[in-house]
Amino acid sequence: MASFAKPENALKRAEELINVGQKQDALQTLHDLFTSRRHRAWQKPLERSMFKYIELCVDLRRGRFAKDGLIQYRIICQQVNVSSLEEVIKHFMHLSTERAEQARTQAQALEEALDVEDLEADKRPEDLMLSYVSGEKGKDRSDRELVTPWFKFLWETYRTVLEILRNNSKLEALYAMTAHRAFQFCKQYKRTTEFRRLCEIIRNHLANLNKYRDQRDRPDLSAPESLQLYVDTRFEQLKVATELELWQEAFRSVEDIHGLMCMVKKTPKSSLMAVYYAKLTEIFWISSSHLYHAYAWFRLFLLQKSFNKNLSQKDLQLIASSVLLAALSVNPYDHTRSASHLDIENEKDRNLRMANLIGFNLETKLEGKEVLSRSSLLSELVAKGVLSCVTQEVKDLYHLLEHDFFPLDLASKVQPLLNKISKFGGKLLSAPSVPEVQLSQYVLAMEKLTTLRLLQQVSQVYQIMRIESLSRMIPFFDFAIVEKISVDAVKHNFVALKVDHMKGVVIFDNMGLESEILRGHLTNLAETLNEARAMIYPPARNVSRLGELLPSLAEIVDKEHKRLLARKSLIEKRKEEEERKLLEKERLEESKRIELQKITEEAERKRLASEYEERKNERIRREIEERELAEAQALLQEASHRIKWKGKKPAIEGDKLTKQSVMELTLSEQLRERQEMEKKLQKLAKTMDYLERAKREEAAPLVEAAYQQRLVEERVLHEREQQQEIELSKQRHDTELKEKERLARIKNNKEIFQARVVSCREEENTRFRREREERVSQILQSRRQEREKMRKLKFYLSLEEERQKILHEEEEARKREEAERIRKEQAERKAKLDEIAEKQRQRERELEEKERQRREALLGKSTEVPLRTSEPPAVARPSESGSAAPAAAAAAVAGGKYVPRFKRTESSGQAPPPETDRWGGNKQDDRLPQASDRWRSDDRRSSSASSFGGGGGRFASTWSSSRNPPRGSER
Repeated sequence: MASFAKPENALKRAEELINVGQKQDALQTLHDLFTSRRHRAWQKPLERSMFKYIELCVDLRRGRFAKDGLIQYRIICQQVNVSSLEEVIKHFMHLSTERAEQARTQAQALEEALDVEDLEADKRPEDLMLSYVSGEKGKDRSDRELVTPWFKFLWETYRTVLEILRNNSKLEALYAMTAHRAFQFCKQYKRTTEFRRLCEIIRNHLANLNKYRDQRDRPDLSAPESLQLYVDTRFEQLKVATELELWQEAFRSVEDIHGLMCMVKKTPKSSLMAVYYAKLTEIFWISSSHLYHAYAWFRLFLLQKSFNKNLSQKDLQLIASSVLLAALSVNPYDHTRSASHLDIENEKDRNLRMANLIGFNLETKLEGKEVLSRSSLLSELVAKGVLSCVTQEVKDLYHLLEHDFFPLDLASKVQPLLNKISKFGGKLLSAPSVPEVQLSQYVLAMEKLTTLRLLQQVSQVYQIMRIESLSRMIPFFDFAIVEKISVDAVKHNFVALKVDHMKGVVIFDNMGLESEILRGHLTNLAETLNEARAMIYPPARNVSRLGELLPSLAEIVDKEHKRLLARKSLIEKRKEEEERKLLEKERLEESKRIELQKITEEAERKRLASEYEERKNERIRREIEERELAEAQALLQEASHRIKWKGKKPAIEGDKLTKQSVMELTLSEQLRERQEMEKKLQKLAKTMDYLERAKREEAAPLVEAAYQQRLVEERVLHEREQQQEIELSKQRHDTELKEKERLARIKNNKEIFQARVVSCREEENTRFRREREERVSQILQSRRQEREKMRKLKFYLSLEEERQKILHEEEEARKREEAERIRKEQAERKAKLDEIAEKQRQRERELEEKERQRREALLGKSTEVPLRTSEPPAVARPSESGSAAPAAAAAAVAGGKYVPRFKRTESSGQAPPPETDRWGGNKQDDRLPQASDRWRSDDRRSSSASSFGGGGGRFASTWSSSRNPPRGSER
């Protein structure tokens, strides 16, 4: 559908569609007009279009469309014409409320109409089936079909209006009026669920208001008008919560009011505070917090007495009686006596929180034991004069329960007073903010307190009493209720008693004699018996007739309900997401505008600051000059006055007089005056010294006389006090003698009781000792058996260890013998191998000698004769061959003869260069090893032979190398 550029055209088109019955299209047309965002300026036709748009939304029950249109219209009218937005919202709420009331009236008319043609005819079958299936009456169905949709729309209207006006400082009054109307809606139609949601919505609005303090058009809570509107809204919320009996929500409303007061640091008017404390009394009484209920009544009494000048004496007496009865209703024992440390700390925090709500400052009392306690409250009531304002019956009841001691007649004296007190009450005419006061609500608490006081007083007088006598003394309750009350009192150490049902007596015992182990056994037994009874006789279950008729109806309804809830939650999430996006966009635009404004303001501020600094410096400079001139003139006048008074003339006159010269003249004058003043003071001090000495000389005898008179008076006073002390001692002695005689009468009973207790303890001690001896003998027997077992185990382990040690030693000896045998065998084998090697070396030496002789014989026949004359014989002992060979080799080289290489040694000097064969190789590889090399190889062979089992391979290689003659010998 096309959107219109002008509101007049859109309005005209919408009216045409309405005339032909197309309201949905007309609504869509106007919706497009406001959501297109073409119109940013307010116009009168735009206002008329908005009124028509709101009427269509109400007719069609389109709350979402109404919310979108109002948001856009708020953006348009916020800075231009806020009153137009206010009129539109009021028109919207008026139409919604009017339609809801019409629907409710129509439903009531249908209920009252007689729509039966034949009075004698029975119900139709379809009506019977519908009544069985739905379980609804005709009124419920009509409400669900006619009233409920309009109530939902009205509730959506209030939510929408509150959401739109939540951050608008110009429409705070409209926001408060909407909240009040929403509260009245919840109150009129008993809408508890919607009331809880409404309270949460308003609470979130205030939290967001404090969280986002930089929003545009944000309400200022420090303004008196705004604060008054918010406080009135919270008090209306508190009133409606108490009227709907939503006590938890009422307490949260009280916390909201207290938080608002702490936030703005201002107390509301006394009339509102009276409503505040009156509602607190109701909340605490419903929650059974009697202590806080009494403190709230006390604050209400002080407030009415101080600020309500029209309060009559009768109303004041009724309020004071309520305060005193509320204080007496508190249990007289401490519930935290046997509590843990954590519970005590939690109780302290709770007391501090409640004291802040009530208006008591407890920061100075947190470390004490009496923090918001019954005793401290009663003391404050007495100190504030509350007892002087109460009725005579309440005052008598207070004295009976708190001060008097009537163990036998207490209940009979209290009962008539309670009958009279229960008739007091009514509406307070001079205090309209205080609800109707009825003292009858405290009667049950007073009866319980009377029972506790009677038990406490009887326990101080009697040791044992029959149950029938105790029941006659307490006419308020049956003995079963009295027993419950006494159990709770014994639990909190208020009284100490035991009920013996077998003997039909109540035994009042000492607080310290009761065993902690025996407590709670009766409660555990009762719980166990209840569980057993429930298991034996299980409770019968109610069979649903609806489940028999339609078994699957409950499942279908449950599924449909879950689907609707899921759809509703999805719709709500989408609404919240769109609203969040819109708010985020507005926040971004606002932040940009604020940022730009901050930049402009910062530049302007810097310019103004610089100009201000310049003006300030100039002003300071002028002030300094003016101040110096004024000081110089003042000094000049002062100096001239002094000089004139002294009859002197100034040393400097005319234009030569400067500030420095005036200061010097003034300082000299001041120095002269100071010296004269010191002289006068010295003279005055000497005169005062003479006067003081004279006064003391005259006063000395008077002081001595006064001292002697004081001694006489004190001696007389001492004697009189001593006489009084003697008389008091005699009186105390007589009193103690009478007390001794009175206690001597119960000495026999005390000894009998002591003997019975001692005998019981001796029997118990004997039994415990016998049991202990038996237990010790059993322990000793078990330990003896254990030691015997350990000895046997140790003996067996020692034998096994000895056997293992012997086996280990035998194994070690066998290994040593085996190693010794192997070593001997290796030594024998080595000796054999050494012997074989020695024989082999001897054989090689003989063969070498023979070969040498043969070669010499072949090569040196011509020189044989000269050699024989100059050399020793060729044949020498093997031991001399080593030394003869080098010498012969050296001589042969010197004479130019050929000397084989195996005869050449290092002692012959420089080794000859190696010869190359025909192929370029080194002939040294084919030569025989030298003697030293051969001996080294023999050593290696001997070592290898000793390390291996046999050395035949190496000996064979050595033998083959020795059998290979060098090539020189072939030539």
